[in-house]
Amino acid sequence: MAKTVTVTVPATTANLGPGFDCIGAALTLYNSFKFSRLESGADSLVSITVTGAEAKRVRADESNLVYQAFVKLYKQLDQTVPPVQIKIQLGVPLARGLGSSATAIVGGLVGANQLAGSPLDQTEVMELAIALEGHPDNVVPALLGGCCLAASREGNEPQRRQEREEWEICDVSWDDSVVPVVAIPDFELSTQEARRVLPVQVSRADAIFNTAHLGLLVRGLETGRGDWLRAALQDRLHQPYRQVLIPGYEGVRSAAMAAGAYGMVISGAGPTLLALVDTAQAAAVETAMSKAWQQEGITAQMRSLSIDSQGARSSIGE
Repeated sequence: MAKTVTVTVPATTANLGPGFDCIGAALTLYNSFKFSRLESGADSLVSITVTGAEAKRVRADESNLVYQAFVKLYKQLDQTVPPVQIKIQLGVPLARGLGSSATAIVGGLVGANQLAGSPLDQTEVMELAIALEGHPDNVVPALLGGCCLAASREGNEPQRRQEREEWEICDVSWDDSVVPVVAIPDFELSTQEARRVLPVQVSRADAIFNTAHLGLLVRGLETGRGDWLRAALQDRLHQPYRQVLIPGYEGVRSAAMAAGAYGMVISGAGPTLLALVDTAQAAAVETAMSKAWQQEGITAQMRSLSIDSQGARSSIGE
């Protein structure tokens, strides 16, 4: 039985314009979680230490999301939760629309499963992750890697959401020439606030618009065709309502497009903005987006990333 497990989980970007709550991609930015069994009879059930730029903002008690996911898996197995030490190394900014909560959920579940002897397969772990997160677009690519489209099976009811094989997961090819450039601002936007501004109902015309553009997005990512991507990244379900929550959104978007981006979207619930760019224009788009936000008095961390193809990975120590 393993005594120590280290799990590394990639950041994710979700929605990608028209793919609201159903498509996401793993990015080459990571959080790391080390789980070590404590001797039975330890003073507490969990000891948590956090390092990284925003470490002081992460709870180090039983309410920590990594530990909550860890406990969830043992409860699923109907086993006693072992005392554990968790060391968290942060590399994914918090509350910025890059899936930091998804890394915590996936890290906790994978770590617990490994310490328990891997009784659950990847699909079962994935379904637990979706149940904890509430939707699949971040946790699925964080676990599996790559770009993933998730669809629920026909006839599913909400109360059946933890049943096996509820979800169909389709991997979406991502051409290497399409570079995701992220602009991570120095302010936050909560997912709850971003969801609050969304309308309860949308028109048939808007639903059809997004359906067509999601199909085009999948083909554009697969082929790297810029003309398809320029059209495909448009959206009518969430971005028109959320962009008002992000200061300087229009200026940053205009700058990105002028510098050669195919398009710009809100990453997840925001406020990080994601531009899809040809390799040759990536540096210019980075510079343009950064300058546009500086004009608004906002500092942003700029990163040209790649798609992580592995997803969550773990190593076991005795």
